[in-house]
Amino acid sequence: MPNKNHSMIVTFEQEYLRDLYENGKTTDKKHRFQPDVIDGYVKGIYSLEKASKPEDLYKHRSLNYEKLKGDKKGISSIRATQKYRIEFTEKSDGIEPIVTICNILELSNHYK
Repeated sequence: MPNKNHSMIVTFEQEYLRDLYENGKTTDKKHRFQPDVIDGYVKGIYSLEKASKPEDLYKHRSLNYEKLKGDKKGISSIRATQKYRIEFTEKSDGIEPIVTICNILELSNHYK
């Protein structure tokens, strides 16, 4: 029997992003993060998986969900920590929303 409460499908653009979520670490030496950032990242991805559509993320004020503008148009983001955000794209396969994790990045001063 199909589940009417579809959750969003989360995919990862790069392997290190999957590693961070599934293992809490990555062997990719270019992408090292402090434990609090990884913890916030894992919680953020978990929130994405639990949501049935991107708009559900607005209910969680701590995620600070937003659709980005300007040169980041087409990308959305949620907060991992006060200083880091998770960037992702959103699309749908006609049944379920699909979120692709693109990046975890430190906020620069002009981005705040």
